[in-house]
Amino acid sequence: MTDPIADYLTRLRNAISAKHRVVEVPASNLKKEITKILFDKGYILNYKFVEDGPQGTIKVALKYDSVNKVNAIKKLIRVSTPGLRKYTGYKDMPRVINGLGIAIISTSKGVMTNKEAAELKIGGEVLCYVY
Repeated sequence: MTDPIADYLTRLRNAISAKHRVVEVPASNLKKEITKILFDKGYILNYKFVEDGPQGTIKVALKYDSVNKVNAIKKLIRVSTPGLRKYTGYKDMPRVINGLGIAIISTSKGVMTNKEAAELKIGGEVLCYVY
């Protein structure tokens, strides 16, 4: 697999469009960090790291609105790809939907949102946009 992050986002996207409650994805350290950020920001209901075999899996419980059954995640957009990396400095940090969404940035201090990276004044690779 050439782009595991795109695969992770696509699995989430497909599960959302199929109205699944839980989705399983192969685990990696970067995917675990992205999952933690999505949970902290309220885009997913819960997650669980399952250690089975050499790689393990991540079980992600998707969050739906109880009234109109709409998912909390409207869009997941992969920004930096293996063929075209996108980097940003802290001064020109991307704003997703004028601050309503988040951009997930991979920095030298770890994976974090665009707001956290701007506060720490560090740039990095823009992994994806979530809103």
